[in-house]
Amino acid sequence: MSTSLLAQSLRPSLISSDTAQYVCKTCRRNAASYRRTRKMLRVKQDPSFAPSTTETSEHIIFNPPPSAPNVYHTPSKFLPQSDPRWKLHAEAAAAAATGTPEKSSSVLATIAAQRAASQPKAENLKPIRPMYEKKYHLTQDDIEEIRRLRQEDPRHWSRLRLAEKFQCSQFFVSLCVTAPEVAKEKEEELNAVKERWGRRKRDAREARVERKRLWGQDA
Repeated sequence: MSTSLLAQSLRPSLISSDTAQYVCKTCRRNAASYRRTRKMLRVKQDPSFAPSTTETSEHIIFNPPPSAPNVYHTPSKFLPQSDPRWKLHAEAAAAAATGTPEKSSSVLATIAAQRAASQPKAENLKPIRPMYEKKYHLTQDDIEEIRRLRQEDPRHWSRLRLAEKFQCSQFFVSLCVTAPEVAKEKEEELNAVKERWGRRKRDAREARVERKRLWGQDA
């Protein structure tokens, strides 16, 4: 008797305002059910993939990639009547029919001359960096002085400072003298940095080295 009264007290009544708290929230049905998901994924096919209803036969669509125009790559079928290349094609066909190869070579020479006229001349182009003249002013005594300074204090007299002092390039300084102890320190610092690399960075660096090796094979 007490059990039935307890069950009745737990059931929501029609006049109770707290009926929402008795609803099982885990039993609600979500919108992402299997049927609704299949219905949303049922996309209509694009008309461009369907067979054409206007064309009676198969045809070729000439859609070249975006690039510079080339007289040798554009078929005559797609040239307008006002295009000057029709004249070049006619001259080439006439030269081939008469058996005069020098005429066809003149057509190619005309095309080459037109291209050369449209391109700027090399002497009119501005240099990327300021022009300079190479200097050959260092003597054997200067080279010996470079070696002495570099060997005495390689950390102070770096290649940059020696190049500024003697007004030469750093490459020339490296040809005159080397500093093995400095190179060893740099290598140890690089190895210490590499030890802190993760797997992803190490794999990326190995892939870069492999790409450089393949570049050398392609050349």
